[in-house]
Amino acid sequence: MGVTLQDKFFGCIAGVHIGSSMGATVEGWSYQKITETYGEVNQLRSYEHYNNGWKRPPGTTEDGVERQKLMITAIIEKQDRVNAEDVKAIWLRDIKPISIGMVSEPFEAVLLARAKTGIPARDLGQYCDYAGLNSFARACHPIGLINAGNEEWAMRDIYDVGQLYQVDKSIGLQWAQVTGVGIAAATRPDATVDSVIDAVLKRTYSTYNNKQYQKAIDQRKYGVRLKLEEMLEATKDCKDYKELRVCFDKYFGGTGIPYSMASASEVVSKALCIFRMVKGNTKDAIIAGVNLGRDTDCLAAVAAGISGALTGGSSIPREWIDQVDKATKENIYTNSQRTLRESSDGLYNAFKARMARGKQLAATMTAYAQ
Repeated sequence: MGVTLQDKFFGCIAGVHIGSSMGATVEGWSYQKITETYGEVNQLRSYEHYNNGWKRPPGTTEDGVERQKLMITAIIEKQDRVNAEDVKAIWLRDIKPISIGMVSEPFEAVLLARAKTGIPARDLGQYCDYAGLNSFARACHPIGLINAGNEEWAMRDIYDVGQLYQVDKSIGLQWAQVTGVGIAAATRPDATVDSVIDAVLKRTYSTYNNKQYQKAIDQRKYGVRLKLEEMLEATKDCKDYKELRVCFDKYFGGTGIPYSMASASEVVSKALCIFRMVKGNTKDAIIAGVNLGRDTDCLAAVAAGISGALTGGSSIPREWIDQVDKATKENIYTNSQRTLRESSDGLYNAFKARMARGKQLAATMTAYAQ
């Protein structure tokens, strides 16, 4: 028997959360520093973040996972696809005052303050200064999962919900759609590494009714695809992450400005190359992402999330899962203390509920049309 859909949901969520935690230990480091310090990072370690004095226990996740947890809660409670207003409502209810500056980026405090004024959810992203950031591209996995098997719906929902974080039509949302399409395609029963990559390359940006933007959008869509094709071609002969990271040195190396290592273009294109190189193995995707250097937590989250959606969680060591669950239960700042299994099964059950409603509607309307 192949990988079950339920295990694909688990592999995706576990891959993201574990990869984020392991990668946070060396976030922002060069791969040379990682090698000199650890040789290879292949276990969960304690780390500090934001210089706020909190020594995080091994397995503690970071801001990207906190972003994701809010989406997971919205989907579980709605038992359906969600939009920006649905997720904004969870922001206002579940984000703890004590979590600001502990498990969130500074710009997220600005967005939350704006959300409390009552402005429309889709207007919030215009108050983030970083249109190309990977803030949503590295966290949007639940949107792909609730749309399992349907890449078009995943694209549309990511565009909608993503406007909480980034302005509409931004390059960051286009790259987030790559993540979402990869996950939706990977959950198909007949999915392969090649079919996932093909789905990503064939899909670009959502369709708009406003023709004024169409030409510019088409040009930018083509740019995303060109970048993916360029990176896939450049890394096609890389056999391990050590070869991969040397190859990427020719293309990525920005420093000196805020979030210089966290562009969605860099992180998502690298992640897709990792996914192909490890043949969708979730554990191997985590290790590769963590040891590539630069934005290691986000890179591992995207690479392992897509991999987990294809091959499930069987490759992930049990001790990693247990340690992340333990750290989550001890984390007083987190938006949710659900275990990895509780989160993934909650999403899976929401997906099944949505499918059941669709099946019932189809049966009713088919009978009525006869």
